[in-house]
Amino acid sequence: MGTIEGPRRVTMTPAARRVLEAAARLFYERGIHAVGVDLIADEAGVTKKTLYDRFGSKEQIVVEYLADRDERWRAFLAQHLDAVQPVSAARVLAVFDASRAWSEQNSPKGCSMVNAHAEISDPSHPAYAIITGQKQWMLALFTDLAEGITPDGADHLGRTLMLLHEGALVAHGLNILADPISHAREQAQALVAAAGDPAAKR
Repeated sequence: MGTIEGPRRVTMTPAARRVLEAAARLFYERGIHAVGVDLIADEAGVTKKTLYDRFGSKEQIVVEYLADRDERWRAFLAQHLDAVQPVSAARVLAVFDASRAWSEQNSPKGCSMVNAHAEISDPSHPAYAIITGQKQWMLALFTDLAEGITPDGADHLGRTLMLLHEGALVAHGLNILADPISHAREQAQALVAAAGDPAAKR
């Protein structure tokens, strides 16, 4: 899978890493707009001068927060995909398995990209490309996997799997039904089986 070129990144010094770790926790727990640089600096144990020396702006901290989450998610997903047979149907289900495990470990309040998009909808914001790029990458992944199941219907199946996946992430964050990602996985399994069964298309 290719990657979409994003905004500039900064070099992570130990102080910058502390800032990023503090900001990531605060942004996810409280929301991006609700967290100011004073609080981030205080939580990281650095001065505001150090924070601005390392990042230049709060916007850049947001960029690093979301880019770091995206990179860690892609590495996490790659491990799950590598652990299953190189069969498209199995790999589709592995995406849902990875999302369930990731959400339980890292995202109790839902997808960080979806949450960030609720606050950052301006395409000119430097973090906007990371948010939309991550979702475009997921759509491309599902479409690529669908190619191995139904070449003629890959676009349609890819979009449907993507909608199932994203809907499950939102439902997980809302906590309005039990284990929505597992439910979405079951529906994805049925879709994949039907798409790969010639008899189901007659």
